Amino acid sequence: MSILENLVPLVAIVFTFGIPGLIIFWAIYTKHRERMRLIEKGVTPEDARKYFGEIEKRTRSPFSALKWGIIFLFLGAGILIANILSEVYSFGDGVTFGFVVFFIGLGYLIYYLVASKTLKSNPNSAVTSEKN
Repeated sequence: MSILENLVPLVAIVFTFGIPGLIIFWAIYTKHRERMRLIEKGVTPEDARKYFGEIEKRTRSPFSALKWGIIFLFLGAGILIANILSEVYSFGDGVTFGFVVFFIGLGYLIYYLVASKTLKSNPNSAVTSEKN
């Protein structure tokens, strides 16, 4: 075995545990640094919670689950049809990608039609500004 073959498991272990460990460390360190700066400025923890709590609250659209459900449904349908047609007609990868993108676009159009029809029939049923 060459030395490069011996390094592959070592590199895999380092990337598997090291990168997530660095991300977790960085998140903890950043939060600590932010708290220290708030303490230096004289902000009480109650004021900080109140301030950040108001920023993080946002209106959610009840259509969010509908949107992602339709998108994933059409994504799956696009992949399925592209795979079937590529087996039958021996299409290349570009045609498969085109089918997937086409079906995702079709899913967005259907979502738009369903959501706009629902909002027109009952304007008070949903929040009109979607932020997700």
